[in-house]
Amino acid sequence: MQLSLGSLLFFWDRERVYNFYRDMIEQPVDIIYLGESVCSKRRELKTAEWIELGQELAQSGKEPGKAAGKQIVLSSLALIEAESELKTLRRLCDNGELMIEANDIGAVQLMAERKLPFVAGTSINIYNARTLKNLYDNGMRRWVMPVELSGKALADILTDAQSMGIDGELETEVFSYGLMPLAYSARCFTARARNLPKDRCQYVCLEYPDGLPMSSQEDQEVFTINGIQTLSGQTYNLLPELDEMKRIGVDIVRLSPQGEEMASVIKQFRDQLDGNSNQIPIIPQDAVNGYWYDDAGLVNTHQS
Repeated sequence: MQLSLGSLLFFWDRERVYNFYRDMIEQPVDIIYLGESVCSKRRELKTAEWIELGQELAQSGKEPGKAAGKQIVLSSLALIEAESELKTLRRLCDNGELMIEANDIGAVQLMAERKLPFVAGTSINIYNARTLKNLYDNGMRRWVMPVELSGKALADILTDAQSMGIDGELETEVFSYGLMPLAYSARCFTARARNLPKDRCQYVCLEYPDGLPMSSQEDQEVFTINGIQTLSGQTYNLLPELDEMKRIGVDIVRLSPQGEEMASVIKQFRDQLDGNSNQIPIIPQDAVNGYWYDDAGLVNTHQS
């Protein structure tokens, strides 16, 4: 199985973004997704700069002494609300070099019109093999399973896909580490928490580089607010499930950028995939895996 690094979901300053990806190009991942997938107001990097960064990373992997063989993919917004955002989306689709991760059905349509292959992200609702076949016929060559689906549901979908003759030509990717993207809204929850309107948000998301935790009345962190996006409160971790994922036909394991320990997380997953893991786990002890087992998302079945 391959290892991928999902697009950055949080709003970081320009320098941190560049430093992060220049570090990640040296890490043992096979695929790097990058671009703004949450909010179009996050403009520390403009669209042209995201494309340029992607091209730079793709080229750096070909230089002597650099980690080679990485695929760079540009991620689109998950919620298109304005003509300006459609214009940005068209620029991404017309970049002429890098593959696109479609996170909105509008991106699917634009890529299909251009007859270009694309990746369907977690926000594209794919819950059965018939949907897979429809999107495959329109150019999808990789899909990322919706985070709320179970391993059993995935196995059933892949079995059905095989009977339709598309299994061997379509890559399956599973979100396996990080705060899970659960929902999107036209409203900005982070701005609202600061009593600010969305159109004058003062870019307060920059003050929450890991999102804004939201606790229940029982003081349990149930969600993380990230602008218009709602994330899980705990880290999703499928490290112990890698063998099962391989058995049912998963091709790619996705890690979502989070915190300062990303290089260590990548190493731990890579070692596990390569069969030589003997280090002390650095994954958070309160990590969850309930969705994979068709249980509540807050559950950690290994502690039940």
